[in-house]
Amino acid sequence: MAFHPEMIVADALAAHPHVRWVFAAYHLGHCNSCDRRHYETLQQLADGYRVSLDQLLADLNSLARS
Repeated sequence: MAFHPEMIVADALAAHPHVRWVFAAYHLGHCNSCDRRHYETLQQLADGYRVSLDQLLADLNSLARS
């Protein structure tokens, strides 16, 4: 399973138990309880918080390899 820009935040959180730690490293910790997580994509999340989508995806995808 790979994380990708169109993936919904809620699906990313459900995909791996350590996604919340990656989000926390980017100071996105509130995504665990935010209602927007049900429809916001990782692309929208990165854009909204002005974080590098490429780096966020790389960090998330490193979870899948571990």
